[in-house]
Order: sequence, then C-alpha cells, then structure tokens
Amino acid sequence: MFRGGLLGSLVLGMSSCVTELPALVDQDQVAGNLVVGRVITVLTGERSRRYVPQMRFLELEDTDSRQRFQVDIESPDQRFAIDLPTGKYRLIRVQISEGPFMSIADLDMTFSVEADVITHVGTWRFGVDSPRYGRNVIVSMISEERAMARTFLNEQYPAFNENSMVERLPQPSQTETRLYEVMPYPRYSRYFRRHWW
Repeated sequence: MFRGGLLGSLVLGMSSCVTELPALVDQDQVAGNLVVGRVITVLTGERSRRYVPQMRFLELEDTDSRQRFQVDIESPDQRFAIDLPTGKYRLIRVQISEGPFMSIADLDMTFSVEADVITHVGTWRFGVDSPRYGRNVIVSMISEERAMARTFLNEQYPAFNENSMVERLPQPSQTETRLYEVMPYPRYSRYFRRHWW
C-alpha cells in the first residue's frame, strides 16, 4: 500500500515538471523547429500606475505528450524564438508582474508546429485590467507583417534565412479570462494592498 502511494506520488511529481526555455534560443541549439512570435503586455484601465505590467512567463503544453514548457519573457514587449518539437500545443498559463505584485491566468489557446519550417505565431497581446475585484486579462492573437518577422529572423538567426515560414495563430484568436493574485504577497500592511480581494 505504501509503495503504491509512493510510486503514485513520484509519477505525479515527474509529470508536473516544466522545461524552462529562454525567450531567445541560441541559433546553434535549435534541435527541433523554430517558433517565433512577439508578446506585448499593456494596461487597459487607468494609466497613472506606478508599475506597468510585464509578462514574466508563458506556459505551453504539448497536447499529446503533456510535456510543459515555460518561456521566460520578463518584459512588456519582447520577441521570442523558441525550439519546440513538431506537434500541437496549447498556451495554458501566463504570469504577469507589476513591480512586486504578480498575477496568473489560465488559458486554452492552441496552435501547431510543423516540421522543417519556421512557425510564426504572430503577436500575442495581453490587455490587463486595472486592479479591482474580478480583474481580467484580454488576450488577442494578431497577425504580424511577415516582413517584420523576416527582418527579426535575418538579424537574430541568419542560418535560417533560407527556411520557409508559415503562420499559425493560436485559436481562438481572442479570449478574456480572470487574473488571480499569486502569493506570497509583498510585505505591505493590509491597508496598502491594492490588489487584496
């Protein structure tokens, strides 16, 4: 009985592992397929905020193997180029920071990665509500001019100049979801916790 429980918890622990990826993979380390795009994070409510929102990371999941990948962005506006195996993927989670405050949202947006081509997933725009009860984030997947994406590739990845590129925007192309606070909260007194719900 004890061995079965131990084995079960070990399997669960192993299946919950996440592979961390930098926003820009080194050209020499691309073993699978190059996936390129851009992440923009903006505030949709009041503008007189001390902290502007920025994307901390995106989390992707291979729909077949259930392997998860965390892409570290750490910027309000960042292009990314990551190395992924061929397959179908879901954008399942994002974490957004505003100074010491962090929020997380669960998503379900799918796209596919094809073999032997560069997969361009467009611009991912995250519109963050001002702090309030029931705070949301609006996610829009926008098609970007191919010339701009090609210019980025030519500058960062000259070895891939000859590779063809296909566009695969995640679907649905727009969604809205709840944004939840992430603990531990900064050590401010309860009175000053603007995000306390």
